[in-house]
Amino acid sequence: MSTLRRARYRFRAHPLTLDAVVAAAVLLCMISSSFAAPDGDHGVAWGARGPAPLSLLLMVLAAAALVLRRRSALAVLAFTGTLALVECVTGDPRAPVAMTTVIALYTVASTTDRATTWRVGLLTMTVLTAAAMLAGPLPWYAQENIALVAWTGIGATAGDAVRSHRAFVQAIRERAERAERTREEEARRRVAEERLRIARELHDVVAHHIALVNVQAGVVAHVMDRRPDQAKEALAHVREASRSALEDLRATVGLLRQSDDPAAPTEPASGLGRLDELAGTFRNAGLPVQVARADQDTELPAAVDLAAYRIVQEALTNAQKHAGAGAKAEVSVVRVGPNIEVSVLDDGAGATGAPTTGGGHGLLGMRERVTALGGTLTTGPRYGGGFRVHAILPVQTRAGAERKPV
Repeated sequence: MSTLRRARYRFRAHPLTLDAVVAAAVLLCMISSSFAAPDGDHGVAWGARGPAPLSLLLMVLAAAALVLRRRSALAVLAFTGTLALVECVTGDPRAPVAMTTVIALYTVASTTDRATTWRVGLLTMTVLTAAAMLAGPLPWYAQENIALVAWTGIGATAGDAVRSHRAFVQAIRERAERAERTREEEARRRVAEERLRIARELHDVVAHHIALVNVQAGVVAHVMDRRPDQAKEALAHVREASRSALEDLRATVGLLRQSDDPAAPTEPASGLGRLDELAGTFRNAGLPVQVARADQDTELPAAVDLAAYRIVQEALTNAQKHAGAGAKAEVSVVRVGPNIEVSVLDDGAGATGAPTTGGGHGLLGMRERVTALGGTLTTGPRYGGGFRVHAILPVQTRAGAERKPV
């Protein structure tokens, strides 16, 4: 079996060699058949006759033409068909030169389309059969004449079947390759989305806690000499904010771990359940925050719960940085029908005396979170001063909620 496989690979690598072998085999078969008399007294009689010199020449030329059948199938068919036509008219006894025409017709059918196969096959069949019946030395009803119809039909049909099989296999291969490319593109898209999500998480965590650390560090620098007790309290808040930042960063980076890595920390996930704790960190940093909830203890899907928490966190961080001294903030979470609405308001005029529109990455990150869940986000200055962030998040996400609302 291995020898046959190696021979098959060798012939595929050198198709001209295969065609030469086929041509030699066909020539051997034609010459052998020329010595047989099919109508002997006791059936086929071998050695009862021999091919005429002209027939032998025609067989050699037709077989030699088969070596080039892959390069120019139609030309080889025309050439072998002409030689077979001459043999049908002049050969007596007739030699099987038409065998080369059948092989050439098979090659044409296997390398072209079906319409070409029908036209060329019918033309070859009609010309050879008509010439043999009308101008040949044998009676028109001789079996050799009828055999021309059968053999040319077999050659065209077999070639068309091979071509159809090749096209089917090629279609399956292309479909498999296209499916593989689609899977690779989907995998790349998911990786890009995951990277964006993790980057957004890191931005929210770092921006929030670094803003608090910055504010408390400013307080320490301001009161260090005159009020050391207040400076000590501010340093404690800095330590607490940095500890929370490290914990959130550890939890976020833990998403990148492999399945066989150590277990993730058991720290509770960020969500509206920690809203009071979040508001307390901003109160300690000097931003008065009031929290009002009317969500009827709705159990939110994890994605919605995290998005609502991050929106409040980012909005309060912006208020801490941009609302200015003396500003206050209000946070409300309300269940309205199938949605949960989150609003964050501040009454500050901005550090520069004018409302801010927030042109950084925070608002963009909030908008991406809300859009990914199928919600809407509205941001902008309030009439009379201050800034407003309002998000409407569906309780049932597009991908299906993890838990149903109570």
